[in-house]
Amino acid sequence: MLRLANLSLLALYPLAWVAPLATAGLIPWFEGERVSILGGLGDLWAVDRALAIVVALFAVAIPYAKTLTLAAVQFDLLGRRAMPAIEALGKLSMVEVFLVAVYIVVVKGVGLGHVTPAWGLWLFTGCVLGQIWIAHATARRLARSAG
Repeated sequence: MLRLANLSLLALYPLAWVAPLATAGLIPWFEGERVSILGGLGDLWAVDRALAIVVALFAVAIPYAKTLTLAAVQFDLLGRRAMPAIEALGKLSMVEVFLVAVYIVVVKGVGLGHVTPAWGLWLFTGCVLGQIWIAHATARRLARSAG
């Protein structure tokens, strides 16, 4: 069950990256469009490449690498010593959720326009939280089988 849940993230993460995180209206740099992770990275790349790389690392590379690494542990291709690093990587994935939440609060507080959270934000948040839970449950199962 944990293996299947983890492997499902290999399909759900790419969907979350293209899904709308929020709908922005009357905001010059997003031109009233739906904001997605990949779309936002493209817009960010044009303005600040270093920040785009950081966001891509935390929103795309780290969650996917964690999923693949956890699958390697679950299928006995990688030792259980990797579990602490895998759990730490999952916490770093929450940075993107935090950034989107801050973006929504700032825009609403400044009054420049409006931002409405969309289903992609919930999907991405669910993937990240699900991955944290799967890693934790896998670590517990490995500990029980070792002891």
